Amino acid sequence: MRQITDLKNLLYTSADLYADRVAYLYKDRLGGDYLPITYAEVRSDVDALGTALLREGLADGHIGVIGENRYEWVVSYLAVANGPGVIVPLDRELPAHEIAALIERAEISAVIFSSKVGQKLDEAMQLVNRSVRLVSMDSESTQGDTLSLPRMIDDGKGRIEQGDRRYIDFEVDADAMSMLLFTSGTTGLAKGVMLCHRNLASNIYSMSKFVDLTVHEKQQVGLSLLPMHHTYEFTCTILGSFYQGAMIAFCEGLKYIVKNMEEAGVTYMIAVPLVFENMHHKIWLQAAKGGKADKMRKAIRMIRTLSHIDKKIEKRTKRLFKDVHAAVGGHLRLMIAGAAPIDPDVINDFNAMGFTMIQGYGMTECSPIIALNPEGKARAAAAGLPLPGTEIRISEPGENGTGEIICKSDSVMLGYYKDPEETANAIRDGWLYTGDVGYFDRDGYLYITGRKKNVIVTKNGKNIFPEEVEFYLNRSPYIAEVIVTGEKESDAGESIVWANIFPDYEAIAEQKGSLGEAELRALLKSEIDRLNDLMPFYKRVKRFRIRETEFDKTTTRKIKRW
Repeated sequence: MRQITDLKNLLYTSADLYADRVAYLYKDRLGGDYLPITYAEVRSDVDALGTALLREGLADGHIGVIGENRYEWVVSYLAVANGPGVIVPLDRELPAHEIAALIERAEISAVIFSSKVGQKLDEAMQLVNRSVRLVSMDSESTQGDTLSLPRMIDDGKGRIEQGDRRYIDFEVDADAMSMLLFTSGTTGLAKGVMLCHRNLASNIYSMSKFVDLTVHEKQQVGLSLLPMHHTYEFTCTILGSFYQGAMIAFCEGLKYIVKNMEEAGVTYMIAVPLVFENMHHKIWLQAAKGGKADKMRKAIRMIRTLSHIDKKIEKRTKRLFKDVHAAVGGHLRLMIAGAAPIDPDVINDFNAMGFTMIQGYGMTECSPIIALNPEGKARAAAAGLPLPGTEIRISEPGENGTGEIICKSDSVMLGYYKDPEETANAIRDGWLYTGDVGYFDRDGYLYITGRKKNVIVTKNGKNIFPEEVEFYLNRSPYIAEVIVTGEKESDAGESIVWANIFPDYEAIAEQKGSLGEAELRALLKSEIDRLNDLMPFYKRVKRFRIRETEFDKTTTRKIKRW
């Protein structure tokens, strides 16, 4: 693997090495054919947009990008980050008022957006008290004060042809903040993670030593499925693939996954556990319908037994499970799970069926990968080995060796944006305190056993901070105290949001009179439903309990969570 210093270096070296190779496959309409974009074209478009941003006086500001996964999103990110500006990816699923809050907090001066979020962005802009330029990914011409991204790229190319090299010759400061990512979206509570080029370049270089896409005869093809504002998707799928000369196809949506995999010839897939567990469930469901489930179970048991004797046996079983391979596009060979824990049995089953499946561990604050299972040396239940160049320790381990996971590497963030107190708490003497709890086995593989922090992690990798949900629930005049927790449903194992509520009995009696148990529950449910509408779907409260007494508190009157 070649050493890279920054993302501009990554872009230029990959464009030189793989100039005529296809970098991205996109569709100009739903259901249409995939169209190719070469590595050389990516470099040309990024330089052109960067040149145009300089001309518009926008290049050195904080620029947001919001929309679905698409080629223009990639170009926008790289054009801003490879110049003097700071890119701020925004979650398109957030409600308008939270997008507005992030625009204010991040001091965003321009937003590049997709037409699919245009209406929501218009609503957000009504709540913003700062001047913000808008750039449309879809408009072919300037509309009022809204600039056209395609027109800007064309203009930038013309200026480069005329000799304008200000952007191309700009030297990136690899240690300066160039990316600002918010770990969650709630107003006043989201943490802005400051990353630099050195962080991402180091992470890409190191993870590529564990998963090498260049050793195969044909160019490898990945599927961009997870939202690109997640650093997991953008660093690993988008940038990691570009670094190694692979091709990425943009998925049209969750219901088109298998269709797009077949069309693009997808050979590897980086996703959250929910995606792979759904695939796993459908495979077994189909096997049961066809009367093949028992036969598959026997075959898998046999393969697992033989794999203890011959480690390569799993790679020879593709023909035995040809129907399964056909059901996921016919070309898939590698699956990488991350962002949340996954059932080891899912990994073991896929490996026995002739796929290679591994998992890793990380967080936005580490750009994001901390540990990863090397391809060919994976352990299903383990988060993996420390990335090359990453040092991991267990802080204050107990008798069983379990304690908080801390790490040190060039991938560790610069800190939290305008929050020195939280930064000092997270980074101490150069060590990032993850808030996660785990241990090492005798061979140095890391295992995650729980989370020290209160964060609730859903199966699809969404992080829900209880304080965020409590922030909204406490707006109700009928709720005196509330603690939010994540609890698993017994049948599916999915974490859902529970609210444990101590009602404001005095306020209720004053405004509603004396209520019976059923009436009280109906009142609180209506309040939760009202406040749920202010939050993204995945953060909404699904169940609640009513307490008759206050929560236990510390001497400083803080509620004891546990």
